[in-house]
Amino acid sequence: MQQIAEIMTRDVTSISPQESVRRAAQMMDELNVGAIPVCDGDKLIGMVTDRDITIRAVASGASPDDTPVQQVMTSEVSWCFDDQQVDEVMEQMRDAQIRRIPVMDHNTHAMIGIVSLGDIATKHSAEVGRTLEEISSPSQPERPQLNS
Repeated sequence: MQQIAEIMTRDVTSISPQESVRRAAQMMDELNVGAIPVCDGDKLIGMVTDRDITIRAVASGASPDDTPVQQVMTSEVSWCFDDQQVDEVMEQMRDAQIRRIPVMDHNTHAMIGIVSLGDIATKHSAEVGRTLEEISSPSQPERPQLNS
């Protein structure tokens, strides 16, 4: 069975929580990515996505130059270890409905990479279609059962 370490992208650029939203957007443009891990030193504290910037900053009228990444990032971040099996991480991504996940060193807990659905699709074939289908499906809100 294949481990995440075999297919992940290494040398991932991160951004500090104090950097501006504009800088995050510029980095995304330069790196041609839609998400950047937010790290305080070597500690992963969040992820900022193009959607976070659009919805939490631009749509709300926040100044991209004056708004720190920490105000718009997603702080509840799923992550995996480098020695986990690919199929296990795919299930984790499917359950959380995410397209990319930071990879942590099992010993130091430092972020050492990121794995995306693209990495999995090009380097590992098992269940990619099902994972993508479930991530792409909108989740239904839980609604109370009404008695008729």
